[in-house]
Amino acid sequence: MSEFPEWSTQSSAGVGFDWGLAGARALGPKCVAVVVVDVLSFSTAVSVAVDGGTHVLPYPWCDGGAAEFAAEHDAELAVGRSAVSERQPWSLSPAALRRAPAPARLVLPSPNGSAISAAVTSIPVIAACLRNASAVADWIVGQGWGTVQQPIAVIAAGEHWPGRDVLRPAVEDWIGAAAVIAALAARGVGALSPEALAAMAGYGAVGDIRALVCDCASGRELATLGFGDDVAVAIELDSSRAVPVLVDGRFADAS
Repeated sequence: MSEFPEWSTQSSAGVGFDWGLAGARALGPKCVAVVVVDVLSFSTAVSVAVDGGTHVLPYPWCDGGAAEFAAEHDAELAVGRSAVSERQPWSLSPAALRRAPAPARLVLPSPNGSAISAAVTSIPVIAACLRNASAVADWIVGQGWGTVQQPIAVIAAGEHWPGRDVLRPAVEDWIGAAAVIAALAARGVGALSPEALAAMAGYGAVGDIRALVCDCASGRELATLGFGDDVAVAIELDSSRAVPVLVDGRFADAS
């Protein structure tokens, strides 16, 4: 028996929408794929890395085993933004990844999008962001997914409140997830769950998406820390046609 009640699974829809690891666990078992959206910055970082030909291995945040995991998989290890060095130029920063040499394989720990991706098993995980929302929708439609018979879940990763293990719904992830849902709806995919419909409706009401992401709490946080260039990369709307799909533990371009 599932740990989540039937009413919580949005099982009558072809496209569902929910938040965080719990949302992925609730909707994922009924779906053929999960779309993870972590705009600032995991899924944007994956998008940039995959654009450069890198395979990305997601890994949960700060459990102490990332270096060993990277060595086992003959991969480079991304470090914290402030720990970037000449020897380890890779981090969760999309701008830093763009500047660094592209490794063949990169372990990319993060507390939200990466942790969700690593926790989903048995079905493909797609990393979506504002850079590739339309490409992701095109690819999903090409698989024949997003129907009641072959449903997908779009999961906004969210953030955590500082010092607390409590989900902070992050508007940039909601906007990124809604961009994917809106692109799917424009291509005739459905039916959408009420949650997905509400996300899409809100997305349509936003005039300037770039300004919203820059001025939201997470965008301000990164700018305050000196990483405003990461926000600039995240708002390159539909600039990438790469579709990072997690198969056998690695995100690679499936487009």
